[in-house]
Formats: sequence, structure tokens, C-alpha cells
Amino acid sequence: MSRIVVLNHLTLDGVMQGPGRPEEDTRDGFEHGGWSMADNDDVMGQVMGVRLAESGGLLLGRRSYEDMLGYWNTTDSPFKDALNNAPKYVASHTPEPLSWPNSTLLTGDVPKAVSELKKRPGGDLHMMGSGVLIQSLMPHGLIDEYVLLIHPLILGSGHKLFQDGSALTRLRLVDSVATTKGVVIATYQLAEAS
Repeated sequence: MSRIVVLNHLTLDGVMQGPGRPEEDTRDGFEHGGWSMADNDDVMGQVMGVRLAESGGLLLGRRSYEDMLGYWNTTDSPFKDALNNAPKYVASHTPEPLSWPNSTLLTGDVPKAVSELKKRPGGDLHMMGSGVLIQSLMPHGLIDEYVLLIHPLILGSGHKLFQDGSALTRLRLVDSVATTKGVVIATYQLAEAS
């Protein structure tokens, strides 16, 4: 069976919006894009490299899919071939065709479709970005693990991973690594029901 694993950068105040570059996600006037880049180091690269090497593919919302396609699928991207070859499952309310190779559209009852994906053999399905999709899967207990790269930064505004009204979810810490730049990479799994 496959697991669903969230891999996301967060600020101390829970913001996940636009970590990679200034123009990445400017919704609602967000002006802090690219906030995570100064904190990259070899420790983070090693942890993420190990995680992504175990990947059985990506599970993404439409916005994150389109952003990754537009940015990482360029001719000079070091990740182009790996991303093109990886299976990509994309949740979307619009039936528009997906232009990236090895992409499968999930429409209709997305939690049910994700539940079916989890039954297949293979590696973990990784979610990056995709905040709306994460919120839609949480109430169904479909996310098995959160790998959160928590940056020593407070932005005070921006879209958060865990919105007000998120489903009550108990987690347990299974691993943590501190980087040389003060980022804590915390891995949480669903806690056992008591």
C-alpha cells in the first residue's frame, strides 16, 4: 500500500504560501514570495533527497501542478527528467487536459480517488504545496505523514497549511533534524487512536 506524505515548507506562524520565488503565489496580495530560499543548506538537501528518492509519485492540486510544470519543466532544470518520468496525480475541479507527461486527472470524489490510490502497491505519494487538496483530505484521515520544514521566520500574513476550521488531527513526532540555518525538519505521523 502507498502512503500519502506531505512535504512542505512552513514559517513559524504556519504560512506555506510562495516559499520558492517572488512570483510563485501572489494571491491576496502576498508579497513575501521566496521566503524559504535563504535557509537552504546541505542538510536540507540530503533529507529531501532521501525522501524524494523513495517517491512513488506526486499528488498535487491543480495550482501546484501548473506552477511546478511552468517552473521546473524548463530545458535547464536539473529536475526536468525526474519530474517528467514520475507519476503525477492531479486533483482538479476542471476537466482541462493535463499537459505534463505521466499525469492522471482526479475529478469528482477526490478523497475516494485518493483512497483508491493508497491501495496500490508502490512508494509514497508526495504532496508539495497543494494546501486546498491537503485540507480536503485531512477530514478523511488520508494523509499518513507530514514532513514539515519549519523555518525560523514569522511573516504575519499568507495562506497557512492548517487553516482555521481544519479537522482535529492528532499526530506524533517520529523524527526531527535541525539544519545549519535553523530550519527544523519535523516528521509527524498520524497518532494511534486511543
